[in-house]
Amino acid sequence: MTSLTYTLVVNGSVYGEQSARSAYLFALALLEKGHRLTSVFFYQDGVHNASRLTVPANDEFDLVSAWQVLAQKYQVRLETCVAASLRRGVVGSQEATQHQLDGDNLADGFELAGLGSLAEAMLTQDRVVQF
Repeated sequence: MTSLTYTLVVNGSVYGEQSARSAYLFALALLEKGHRLTSVFFYQDGVHNASRLTVPANDEFDLVSAWQVLAQKYQVRLETCVAASLRRGVVGSQEATQHQLDGDNLADGFELAGLGSLAEAMLTQDRVVQF
């Protein structure tokens, strides 16, 4: 079997719909099959996956934490669209300072990136799968 490189694009919010969780399960499956996941690009409402202020109930799956563990274990970049993030209140420390905000909430392991990063992935990865 040939190993392929992947980037996932997640448009769905961390909770309230299934697409982000489906993307996570797909990521695990392709990694277990020996493929390489280079990055996950969170776009539109998907940027909510990058908020460190998300607190699921004790009996719920912690998807933000799961993305962080996956990224660390498999060296996957978790990229969050900077424009979509700022519109939705997901802010890194640099942007908080730049826009004179009281604080930031970008979870550890996530980074803000522009659409150029997604365009590059589309040109260089074997597969780009959108959820």
